[in-house]
Amino acid sequence: MSLFKKIYHWIDVRIGSTEIVEKELTGYLLPKNINEWYSLGSVLLVIFALQVVTGMLLLVYYVPDADKAFKSVTYIMNEVPFGWLIRLCHAVGSNLMVFVLMLHMLSTLLMGSYKSPREMNWISGFVLFSLVQGISLTGYLAPWSQLSFWATTVATNSVTAVPLIGTGLVKFLRGGTLVGPATLGRFFALHVAIIPAVIAALIGAHLFFLKRTGVSTPPFGAKETQNNWEGKSYRYEFHPGGIPFFPNYALQDATSVSIYLAIFFALIFFAPTLFFTPDSFVPANPFKTPAHIKPEWYFLANYQTLKIFPSELIGLLVQVAAMTVLALLPFIDRTKERHPLKRPIFLTCAIGGILLWLGLTIWGHYS
Repeated sequence: MSLFKKIYHWIDVRIGSTEIVEKELTGYLLPKNINEWYSLGSVLLVIFALQVVTGMLLLVYYVPDADKAFKSVTYIMNEVPFGWLIRLCHAVGSNLMVFVLMLHMLSTLLMGSYKSPREMNWISGFVLFSLVQGISLTGYLAPWSQLSFWATTVATNSVTAVPLIGTGLVKFLRGGTLVGPATLGRFFALHVAIIPAVIAALIGAHLFFLKRTGVSTPPFGAKETQNNWEGKSYRYEFHPGGIPFFPNYALQDATSVSIYLAIFFALIFFAPTLFFTPDSFVPANPFKTPAHIKPEWYFLANYQTLKIFPSELIGLLVQVAAMTVLALLPFIDRTKERHPLKRPIFLTCAIGGILLWLGLTIWGHYS
């Protein structure tokens, strides 16, 4: 018996590892018609892990002080061995995490996987999406550059539109009247400790809900696309005769992760400044406002919405209404049909919403 088999047998006797493998890997069956879109969740787990690891490595040299933050980032980029690679991995990864999460939510929408009994999966995923945007915003200030300083100023200014408590809320976020050292300290604490911990907990909850309800059957390639669950008692969605997660779908997960990593490193090595503007390489100057300052691409639609209405409050209310509808979609769309082509009203609204978001994003970029 080889050393590996002896070690495995020793562990198996104590914790029953063979039973775990059978239950969670080789014996865990998925729908026969499962597609590659289901692997986006695994890609997101890899992205989050990479963000945590690269973030921890950056913390070794980064100094969260208004007088030293920009210098420490410059030192990481120019002096620390492979520091430029770690920093670019973290910066590019944050943008791609938002993009892949959007694709994951879009695939869930089109396949009707948010419908009963998976409302809790959708709500936890929506909250995760909001938190990912929040962690991206708080990390944006960390380099203490002209871009990050003034983009944060613009972003926090929008909160003043909230009736009655707007001014006080801005002061609370900034730690003062203006963006300053206190703001950096608060955003840093949120970015490295509070929000990551909440995200990790919600990922656990999201996976728990997925495990308890079972993987939804894709409506594509299936004869029956109606959701027949009545909601009268708990039911796990079994897939008898389906494919095992390991090694069958694990290979698809590995393929999707490999494709993501190929795109990820291609951007880092061949387009390293794609997510940076010239103001990203200039230290913050509170007395000099850059021309045409804009937020990151995933906030451009929000930014443009505030600009097109005569009142920021109206723009803010429109965004809150849109996000509320999206969050409560499983309770609004209660039809049993899951195939998108058999839901013309939903498909029209979904395509319209996507085109509107793209239009506002492009408009915000060029305005």
